[in-house]
Amino acid sequence: MESSDKNRFIKQHIELYGEELFLNSSLPLTDKGFSKVSKKSLLSDVETNLSIHFNQKNDDLNSKQVFGSGDSNADLIIVGESPRDYESESGKPFVGASGKLLDKILKAIGLTRNQNVYLTYILKYKTLDNRDPLLSEINEFLPFLINQIEIIKPKIIVGLGKVVGKAFLDTDSKLEDMRNNIHDFNSYPLKITYCLETLLRDPSLKKYAWEDFQFIRDFLKS
Repeated sequence: MESSDKNRFIKQHIELYGEELFLNSSLPLTDKGFSKVSKKSLLSDVETNLSIHFNQKNDDLNSKQVFGSGDSNADLIIVGESPRDYESESGKPFVGASGKLLDKILKAIGLTRNQNVYLTYILKYKTLDNRDPLLSEINEFLPFLINQIEIIKPKIIVGLGKVVGKAFLDTDSKLEDMRNNIHDFNSYPLKITYCLETLLRDPSLKKYAWEDFQFIRDFLKS
């Protein structure tokens, strides 16, 4: 869709529906809530509303939206802090070197990014110069992430890095302290581990991340 067409669609949508997020909950349910087909539709609704919200606020977004991808009925949601250059260019989460590392980790615990796994971020757009997200940005994006979580209804959420842990837990604790516990976020188990960029910069930490993902593997099997 051309930029002018997209902007016209957004303006028309706002005129018709307003800015509020909406989810159609009157759809057939399974034992995990919404049916697999309807979950995809609901996620698409959230993605559309995310685009509308941020394009109305900022016409100068120089980053492609990276909403999330994977299995809409996943038991495992993996959350990063925000897309980087590769992700912004492709519109897909966790590509480039970090994506290759994540694929290896998932393979080691018997999963793939499209099998029982959903990948997303707190922020859905790349930050300027890849800086850490601001608290105001986290607070603005968090409701969209919560919508994703409530639709998918995972068995466990995995947060990558201190920034994500701080956003979920509202704490300034050290990452090591966050890693040592299984937390609760909106009644979903939450495990915090190292962000992929940190593991690429310091491979000596991979053994500790592997401990975390072994725990995650066993938790999913329990």
